[in-house]
Amino acid sequence: MEIQLLGCVEARTQSGDKVPLPHGTRLLLAALAWTPGAFVADETLIERLWPERRPQHPRDALYIQATRLRKALGAGVGLARRRGGYVLVVDEHGVDTARFRALVRQAQLAGRSGETDTALGLYGRALELWRGEPLSDIRTAWAESARVALRREHREALVGSTELSLRSGRHEECLPQLHWLAEMHPFDEKVAGLLMLALYRCGRPADALDCFQLLRLRMTDLLGCEPGTELRALQERILTGDPRLAGRAAFAASV
Repeated sequence: MEIQLLGCVEARTQSGDKVPLPHGTRLLLAALAWTPGAFVADETLIERLWPERRPQHPRDALYIQATRLRKALGAGVGLARRRGGYVLVVDEHGVDTARFRALVRQAQLAGRSGETDTALGLYGRALELWRGEPLSDIRTAWAESARVALRREHREALVGSTELSLRSGRHEECLPQLHWLAEMHPFDEKVAGLLMLALYRCGRPADALDCFQLLRLRMTDLLGCEPGTELRALQERILTGDPRLAGRAAFAASV
């Protein structure tokens, strides 16, 4: 069984067939699959399913949804009742969010070990799991908080992958992704620094300096502060044509 949270919430059989799930049952699946294999208390599930208008008898309503979910999933996934809560008994890698996080951890380890190509491949596999806005068909306070956390993890994976690509000398390849990241996260100094370095290494120092000035204007106008010391130092190195900016070994000192 494959459970998908990175997009619409879905459960699919091994053959790829989508399991029909009513909205309430789908919400329960998401609430349990967020931490596969872990105990989730009744009160936590009730809060996630009915944050505002609770049923008159919420535990009975939860039991009904659990019964429907167990029936819909069949033998592919176990829904175990424990005293005071439920456990979704499923292989962790059968849930796309858990698989995404595992692949990112492996990529980070490979990157720190100097296995750049392996790390980039793992990042690529992790990012391919995203099919759009996470839990996009669920609109509750809990789902929104989960989306915020997942968006942050997605951005960190994109930045990590792009940084490795830049470290390995793939400057031109990095630019479209970095421009997109800079547009999506206009105050992120890490992204701005990577974009500036990529532009500089592509022979576009003027564009790199324009990137800094745009961020500086945004920050002073909207936040009332200046870019940090690391980004200002990068600007100075670009202005002076610091030869260290061209070398891979000096990458960590550049941004």
